[in-house]
Amino acid sequence: MRNKQPPAQPVDSARRNIVTTAVKSLGAASIMSLVDPLVRAGAWAAGSDAPEKTEIKIGFIPLTDCASVVMASVMEFDKKYGIKIVPSKEASWPGIRDKLVNGELDAAHVLYGLIYGVQLGIGGPKKDMSVLMTLSNNGQAITLSQKLAEKGVKDGPSLRALMTKESREYTFAQTFPTGTHAMWLYYWLAANGINPIKDAKVITVPPPQMVANMRVGNMDGYCVGEPWNARAVADKIGFTATTTQAIWKDHPEKVLGCTADFTVKYPNTARAMTAAILDASKFIDASVVNRRKTAEVIAAKSYVNTDMDVIVDRMLGRYTDGMGKTWDDPDAMKFYNDGHVNFPYLSDGMWFLTQQKRWGLLKEHPDYLAVATKINRIDIYKQAATASGVALPATEMRTSTLMDGKTWSGKDPAAYADSFAIKG
Repeated sequence: MRNKQPPAQPVDSARRNIVTTAVKSLGAASIMSLVDPLVRAGAWAAGSDAPEKTEIKIGFIPLTDCASVVMASVMEFDKKYGIKIVPSKEASWPGIRDKLVNGELDAAHVLYGLIYGVQLGIGGPKKDMSVLMTLSNNGQAITLSQKLAEKGVKDGPSLRALMTKESREYTFAQTFPTGTHAMWLYYWLAANGINPIKDAKVITVPPPQMVANMRVGNMDGYCVGEPWNARAVADKIGFTATTTQAIWKDHPEKVLGCTADFTVKYPNTARAMTAAILDASKFIDASVVNRRKTAEVIAAKSYVNTDMDVIVDRMLGRYTDGMGKTWDDPDAMKFYNDGHVNFPYLSDGMWFLTQQKRWGLLKEHPDYLAVATKINRIDIYKQAATASGVALPATEMRTSTLMDGKTWSGKDPAAYADSFAIKG
């Protein structure tokens, strides 16, 4: 027998007659070859449930965590749901934002905090946005320069000690002002007694340009997704000071984002696209072999454009920090994890709002729950999860404890945002 199929949806009378005739004339075992394709392709790709748009252009930045979008296309998981995903390689997060807003992209592999920033008008032109699913957890890092290592810096406390001793300006890079990498960088610096707004200069650099900029001395450190931390270690120009999973285990990272207009105009397409990428997420996390295959695919010039070896080790949780330490990390980048990765928890979105308020990007407390409820399309995700056979969590909130011991649960977000000693 095959895996659990999507629930029955309205089908036309001709299709119903085919299935009824088959049931009467064939035994249960032999009927599967006929019924299964009808259920898989028909219920979610025909009649009133047909995708309104069948070719979907999804933007991505060359990072390891674009993998599920790429594999949904390469492995043709999209065909099952009656669509064709066309991955579109983009140069920067502002470029992704602009193309989403103006309709050049249908959807994107995108920073969680970017979507929320655009929604509130603090990350570009104000536009109603949607998060359809979370694409990945974990797997980012903070890289510090080899020059700092030569001065004895190896972690947060030693960085603070050097910054206190030296009077020069320190520069750190992130990838988008309201995005995940900015928030991980700020959180880590602040947890180590460094105010990222007052004690340092923070610049914005596109992910693929981080290594080149550090090579020429434009920054002392950066936070970015893989493989650009591993690349710095391989090139001996920087070392991994911390991983983001050490800041927040199983943190939300990239999402499948689009405009709210897209979900209104193409709800069936949004569901189909989400289901296809869920299938790809399952494939990637299913085995080491699948992860290696994925690394091989995304290493190509048309995707991440770097050596497969630089991608695959950290994708498998095999870390080398560039300072002589190696370890196997059980909390490396995750794409599926039995569906725990992909659910668009309201509390995840609300957390980014609390940090945007903490650092002065938001001047007033928003209605945290209302904003998250509007953006995170849990209704569409549930439909897609049902189609893909993915289990749903019991609640729309989750609780986590971060590196500084503070617990986040989504309860009283305003008090949480105001509780930090170091803020912007």
